[in-house]
Parts: sequence; C-alpha cells; structure tokens
Amino acid sequence: MVKAMIAGEANPERLADLAHPRLKVKRERLVEALQGHLTAQQRSLLAMHLNLVETLESSIAQLDQQIESAMEPFRPIVKRLTAMPGFSEVSAPALLGEIGVDMTRFPTHRHLVSWARLCPRLDESAGKVHSTRTLKGAAWTKTLMTQAAWAAVRTNNSYYQAQFQRLRARRGAKKAIVAVAASMLTAVYFMIRDNTEYRDLGRDYFQRRDRSKAARRFVAQLQRLGYNVQITEAVA
Repeated sequence: MVKAMIAGEANPERLADLAHPRLKVKRERLVEALQGHLTAQQRSLLAMHLNLVETLESSIAQLDQQIESAMEPFRPIVKRLTAMPGFSEVSAPALLGEIGVDMTRFPTHRHLVSWARLCPRLDESAGKVHSTRTLKGAAWTKTLMTQAAWAAVRTNNSYYQAQFQRLRARRGAKKAIVAVAASMLTAVYFMIRDNTEYRDLGRDYFQRRDRSKAARRFVAQLQRLGYNVQITEAVA
C-alpha cells in the first residue's frame, strides 16, 4: 500500500485491495483511513522513509545470518538453554555472547552471579545495614537475565514461577525477579560446565523441601530428648 501511494495511487478502494490478508481491521474502516491526498513532496518523503526501513531490515537480516553462522558450533548448548523456561532462540545465543562457554573463568557459580551483578550487596556499618541493592555492572547480562526471568515466571507449574511467588510476598516483585534471574544463571552455569540437560525442580519443590526440613527438625528435637528415631515415608 505504501509503495502504491508513493507511485501516485490515491483510490482508497484499490489501496485497500493491497492490504495483507491477516491485517486485523474491517475493510470499511481501512478504506476510510486511506481517504486523502498526498502531495509530491509527501510522496517523496514517504519514499525516503520506506527506503530507510528497507535498508535497516536488510542490515538486520545480514546480521541474523552472521549470528546464525557464528552460533552453529554452539547449537547443542543453545538447544539445552532453550529448554529452560524464559529462554528463546534469541536470548540464549545473546547470553552465550556475553558469558561465553568456558566456565573455568568462574571458579564457582557464585562468581558468575556476582559478575552479572545479580546478587545483593551488603552495605553495613556498625551493625546497621544501609543498602542491599544490587550493584551496576555487566549491564547486558543483567538485563538479559532479568528479561528471561520475567518470561520464566509466566511458565505455569514451573520452579521459577513458584520461587517468584514465594519471594514476592516477602520481598516485593523487583527483588524476587532478581533472585529468579540469579537462580536461572546458576542453572546455566552448571548446564554449560557439566554439559547437562535442564531439569525443572517443579512447582511443589518448596513444599517438599519445607516438609523435609520440618521432619528433620522434629527428629533432632526427639534425639536431644534421648530417643532413637527412625522415620519412613507414609504410604499414600
């Protein structure tokens, strides 16, 4: 339609016939919107803008091809990462571009999380905590992981959704999403380092963990009272 208008077509009916079949608008409203007259100067400016858009689209397509070629040796890693909630065919390669695939640079997963500035700092003096806000740094990695975390918490029945909901009630949404991002980056670290697949812990992970912790606590109390205790799982 834009190219037709640049060429001088002014009939709204004929312009409407050029609309994409998937365009979600009623034809009468489209015809009404196409009413009007473009001057020669306006058509010239429109042609310039369209040329800029097409040039940018062509450049983006070339970059996509180069990225696809560069990522080919790492395709198995990308496939494993995209199995995690929150990661896509775009965000997974972008993350690898930031952190690489050699995890020996980070002695532990905590070093990677700290480098990405996804762990809260402890600004304390004379026993008084002044700030626990995360530091600024590794901006692209932190942004990527935060965006991935927001996508992950929308995955129903996932561990990350349960983690977010659990933390949000006590710490608020912002701190909760940073914690989820840190958990995801920790999983990425071990998946790359150990060449392992992603395994979701499940939405009921915290319920199972809390139940197990409570059982151990009760056993310890009975043992301190002098009892020998042996517990077994109840048959459902």
